[in-house]
Amino acid sequence: MKRRELIAGVGSLAVVGGAGYVALNGVGLGDDGLPLTVQTLDAPGSEAGKRPVPAPGKPTVLDLFATWCVPCSAQMESLTALHEEFGDDVAFVSVTNEGFGDNLTADDVRKWWADHDGAWTVGHDPESRLMKVLGAGGLPYLAVFDADGTATWTHRGLASESNLRAQITAVL
Repeated sequence: MKRRELIAGVGSLAVVGGAGYVALNGVGLGDDGLPLTVQTLDAPGSEAGKRPVPAPGKPTVLDLFATWCVPCSAQMESLTALHEEFGDDVAFVSVTNEGFGDNLTADDVRKWWADHDGAWTVGHDPESRLMKVLGAGGLPYLAVFDADGTATWTHRGLASESNLRAQITAVL
């Protein structure tokens, strides 16, 4: 066998083996870096401080949003209804990755939050660590975690209230 053919064969084997590993185990995004601590804002239902996401020992609904995102605004209606329905049995956390500066302040997020009837923890993650760890490719992005902190469901885009309810019920 010629050296060039041997190298090509070994390279092909590595590609096929790597593809098989990815098929069985994923690409390593997922929730390997969780929980992450995020800065929380003083807003309706939320206190300023820091909070781990997902909440330790409790099923958690995570909503990644932005104030400029029209579907994120629409998602708030379902989140509000489900927060009222599930009460203290599930932790709800919404997090924006928007940077605060000249065009957006924490007060702007607080106002958006109040205008959209937010009544649970709202956080700020300007480094987009949650988006990176979860592999979120857009907003809104929802994740449901069981009490052990394992992501059982993720969804990019506007999710129906009934689908989200079913995912929450599955982790209770």
